[in-house]
Amino acid sequence: MKRSKKKKLESAGFKVGSAPEFLGHSDEESALIDLKVRLNCMLRSARQAARLTQSELARRVGSSQSRIAKLEAASPDVSLDLICKALLAMGATRQVIGKAIAGSRAA
Repeated sequence: MKRSKKKKLESAGFKVGSAPEFLGHSDEESALIDLKVRLNCMLRSARQAARLTQSELARRVGSSQSRIAKLEAASPDVSLDLICKALLAMGATRQVIGKAIAGSRAA
């Protein structure tokens, strides 16, 4: 945000900060959220590139279509276990998943 805009907002009584500050997230919580979002995006891209439906992926993983939809929408109640299981079912290697975890663009 530009300094001038920040100054204008603050002078109007607004507090300017980041989403983690607003939500009260620690650095660790923010990193975990970022990781899950990156892996979920990676999964959606891989599924679409393979031309699989959510139902087809759900069958491969042993889950439901609605659970896959929640996974792709980065629902907070989806575990990292399911995200990784789905990525592996799509053919992702541990190395590709590791690069995503490390923050690289690997898909």
